[in-house]
Amino acid sequence: MKDEYDFSNAEQGKFYVPLEDIQMPVYLDKDVMQFLNKQCDFNAEKLSVLINDLLRKDIEIAQRVII
Repeated sequence: MKDEYDFSNAEQGKFYVPLEDIQMPVYLDKDVMQFLNKQCDFNAEKLSVLINDLLRKDIEIAQRVII
C-alpha cells in the first residue's frame, strides 16, 4: 500500500445505493423452481411475472386474515 493516496478527484457517494433500492436474491427450492419453470415454458420473463403475481395474491390473502 502507498503511504498516501490522492483523493482530490474523488467523487463522494459514486457507488452508493440506498438500502431500499437493493434487490435481495430469493432462492427457491428445487421442486418449486421446476414447477414454476414448467408453467412458464422456461421463459425467465414470464417466470418473474408469475412469481410476483403469486406472491401478490398471497399477500392479499394474508392481509385479509390479519385484519
